[in-house]
Amino acid sequence: MPRIPLGEFIESAIHFLVTHFSFLTIAFTQVMESVISFLEKGLLLPPPWLFTPMAAGLVFWLTRKRGLALFTLAGLFLIWNMELWTATISTITLVLIATLAALAIGIPLGILAALSPRVNRVVQPVLDVMQTMPAFVYLIPAIPFFGLGKVAAIFATLIFSMPPAIRLTCLGIQQVPRDLVECADAFGSNPWQKLFKLQLPMATPTIMAGVNQTVMLALSMVVIAAMIGARGLGGEVWRAIQRLQMGSGFEAGIGIVIVAIILDRVLQHLGAKKHGS
Repeated sequence: MPRIPLGEFIESAIHFLVTHFSFLTIAFTQVMESVISFLEKGLLLPPPWLFTPMAAGLVFWLTRKRGLALFTLAGLFLIWNMELWTATISTITLVLIATLAALAIGIPLGILAALSPRVNRVVQPVLDVMQTMPAFVYLIPAIPFFGLGKVAAIFATLIFSMPPAIRLTCLGIQQVPRDLVECADAFGSNPWQKLFKLQLPMATPTIMAGVNQTVMLALSMVVIAAMIGARGLGGEVWRAIQRLQMGSGFEAGIGIVIVAIILDRVLQHLGAKKHGS
């Protein structure tokens, strides 16, 4: 039985895109490097002793939970004490950029899939493939397009973390009670009014769950992307593995857990608050 040259076909397609559209990837890389550098410098501008209470105050203002604010204060202080502050800021920067990009693409796609059965039939199988593909596979096309570094890490993280935003946005809109949609139609609402005044507000809790999952996937992928030069806390873990420094690896892992818990609890509260309102 002859072997189907699927791998060769994919490699040829990537080579074609890299050869003929390299000017786009170069321009995108330059822009993204400037954005990453600007955001990192901005977050590193306040010293850790000032940034830590500011972050704890922001968490308390968003959630009104003293326990979470105290955990944020103690967790960020521990990260500073372990001399992982710069790496943590680098990781937060990559997660923030990748998440915003994933949401900017994923939420409109989810809305379109919810409103158009044809688009939904195309999008759902693609999402199934994306969500079952091993995370390491996303690193492969990022390297020829953007080389080693943070831009390639953001590209891989964007693709990896986008499916929950699309799927849960689509699900949230589809779960809006049919009688409410018919009531809006009866009152003469046009599609835009129906979307922004009924469907999106009703779907907000489900969309926020998608945002939460997107952030968590972005954080996990940024750690894996340390293999292609993302640095940050994932870079510290990767360096510890290479040098068999178990203590340093666990310290970086604890830093990742602290950041993940803070982001997860804040987003969960915001989603519950939207649901309650």
